[in-house]
Amino acid sequence: MNLKNWLKQWGLDSLKINASILQAEWSPKPGDREAAWKLYIELLTRITTQALPTESGDEKTALDSIYSLFKTTRRILKEQGQNCIEFTKIAVVVLNQVVRPFTAKWHPKSIAGDFEKEAECNAFREELKLLQVELRKYSRALADLADVEDLTNLEDIE
Repeated sequence: MNLKNWLKQWGLDSLKINASILQAEWSPKPGDREAAWKLYIELLTRITTQALPTESGDEKTALDSIYSLFKTTRRILKEQGQNCIEFTKIAVVVLNQVVRPFTAKWHPKSIAGDFEKEAECNAFREELKLLQVELRKYSRALADLADVEDLTNLEDIE
């Protein structure tokens, strides 16, 4: 199987990746599986895949949790080193193309005090729901890469 087919299987085929990398053989190694497991657990236990009910939670805390994926992913990449190249191909692209646009939009709004406005909080939560759809796809893909049972939909959050 190649990376393109693997991404398509998990609904991540809209990611923009160099064509030669997409066509390359997809051959995860134990380091890829370990890295995927570590990030899978982070996604599964954060607001990235869990509901933020209207009556509870805090937008700033949710934004901080999402932003922390950058630090967490970098840490995992450094720990695993060159033993997780296949994982790296996905993780970096998801951070840059899925997570970064969200945090780049909402970080300055948070600093400007926009989370004090109900309309902005509502807009944040609606966009968070859209981000969560994409990150649940990523979570399911990471479970597959880690070769573990996928618990992304363990709780009914939709």
